[in-house]
Amino acid sequence: MEKSREEMEKECAEANARAEQYQHQVQRLENRIRYYTEGERKKRNHRLITRGADVESVAPEVRGMSQTAFRLLVEQIFSLPEVTALVRRVIDQQEGG
Repeated sequence: MEKSREEMEKECAEANARAEQYQHQVQRLENRIRYYTEGERKKRNHRLITRGADVESVAPEVRGMSQTAFRLLVEQIFSLPEVTALVRRVIDQQEGG
């Protein structure tokens, strides 16, 4: 049996509506992914900024240092056995409650 023109137009309209719904669903999912990705980036940026501010408040001398000099200083500080032990102890305390 052949379908009437009206039936075919109706099916075409329904198919187009479903396609549009799927496109909107994909867009919503893409928006959700972008929201979570940007949210994580914003959290990281905030953490980095606040930690940098904490360092400058404790050691204001670092404000005038170049990025390279600051990086070398931090690497030297964190390579000290006492600092490594202290970091581990603080991490253990946080994990233990």
